[in-house]
Amino acid sequence: MVTRVATVAFEGIEARAVDVQVQVTPGGVAFILVGLPDKAVGESKERVRAALIASGLALPAKRITVNLAPADLPKEGSHYDLPIALGVMAAIGAIPADALAGYTVLGELALDGSISPVAGVLPAAIAAYARGQGLICPAASGAEAAWAAQDLDILAPRSLIQLANHFKGTQVMARPQPSVARQSGPLPDLAEIKGQESAKRVLEIAAAGGHNLLMNGPPGAGKSMLASRMPSILPPLNPRELLELSMVLSVAGQLADGALTDRRPFRAPHHSASMAALVGGGIKAMPGEVSLAHHGVLFLDELPEFQPQALDALRQPMETGEVLISRANHRAVYPARFQLVAAMNPCRCGRATEPGYACRRQPNERCMAQYQAGISGPMLDRIDITIDVPPVTASDLILPAAAEGSVEVARRVAQARARQVARFERLGLAGVTTNAGCPSSALDEVARPDAAGLALLRNAAEAMRLTARGYHRVLKVARTLADLDGEEQLGRIHLAEALSYRSRIDQAAQAA
Repeated sequence: MVTRVATVAFEGIEARAVDVQVQVTPGGVAFILVGLPDKAVGESKERVRAALIASGLALPAKRITVNLAPADLPKEGSHYDLPIALGVMAAIGAIPADALAGYTVLGELALDGSISPVAGVLPAAIAAYARGQGLICPAASGAEAAWAAQDLDILAPRSLIQLANHFKGTQVMARPQPSVARQSGPLPDLAEIKGQESAKRVLEIAAAGGHNLLMNGPPGAGKSMLASRMPSILPPLNPRELLELSMVLSVAGQLADGALTDRRPFRAPHHSASMAALVGGGIKAMPGEVSLAHHGVLFLDELPEFQPQALDALRQPMETGEVLISRANHRAVYPARFQLVAAMNPCRCGRATEPGYACRRQPNERCMAQYQAGISGPMLDRIDITIDVPPVTASDLILPAAAEGSVEVARRVAQARARQVARFERLGLAGVTTNAGCPSSALDEVARPDAAGLALLRNAAEAMRLTARGYHRVLKVARTLADLDGEEQLGRIHLAEALSYRSRIDQAAQAA
């Protein structure tokens, strides 16, 4: 007789069904595990054996064969421990065989029989609900699974003994409740930054339209301070965005205690990060920083210090909103619709733009070009807004704090984004929420300038030699400027400001 237990294997954020088949037959004493298991799955035999002994059960002196079907799908991770153990328990009669028929099971076993949390519980719960099944998962992951659906049957035991008692009816477990992460405190406020009024204006524009932003300025000008205050002016995640992001974080094992939060992510990797760390990969094709920043901000400080290959790897997810990781035995697709905010110094010494400063090694222009050579032209072409951040003077620092802070700016950003969402819903583009994500095919209807603006745009496109991508991004930024002003029609003033941010990009591309 073969006992079957349902579990899952992860491909990106998708949970594919896996059938754990357990057979106990007479013959030589052995515990055989087949079905392309990796090292962690292969070692589950010893964890299962020790956990059963700690729970008062002993493996029979027979041949135990466990098959993970489909056999040609690689199996990775420690979440196969619990379904294998339950399959063995059902095969030897420790629990009713039909008790597991309607459940998807995942969890890692400790040697004392307790069940440890695992990654990917939320996607597994959503997949189980789609197949009309319940879910058995570790107690520490129950709050995460409860977000999948209100009527999903969830069992979240702390140990094998507790689960066995539940099936026997001697200890009934309550359904876990969804958990919300506690906020760690107020976010940094824009009111704390003195001076840099033009930079604050650009930060508001970038937040309102979801545009990529590059800040160029000397050390100590406040570029990192400005970027760190971006989350304080962004609107909270809507339910669809929250679910998408939480599935990525769940697969990556970064949902603390299964608690979800509607704060947009802010990821700031060090400039020594590898390509795999940024876009994802590794042996298990795990999500990278671009996916962990989904629907949030990816901040790259000291942009020219990043590896050129790693920066160029960002070009495809910046354009498509997803990243495809292909390996010899893996093919995973992760969502990666992030907003890039980058900061850089003009040169290695950082003083090339200071009036009267002359670099001792080489002319200033050559020093700047050499430092920025690692940033390719196609990478710069995908950045919507570039600004120069001048150093803050002593007269700025002695001024009192600004009267307007993040609360006022966030209110205007939320109003602008609400206009964008309503506009895209009228056009049948429900999945688009920001002007930066507007498809090019809809720009003629969304961002149509008036006659004066069209004439300016035509002349500027020829003089600046804008690429097709650059032309469209100017229109998207101008559309955001009009939304902040509460106007439906793009005017000359909106296009002129958008073009001024684009001209700096072209200058940086020429220097690079």
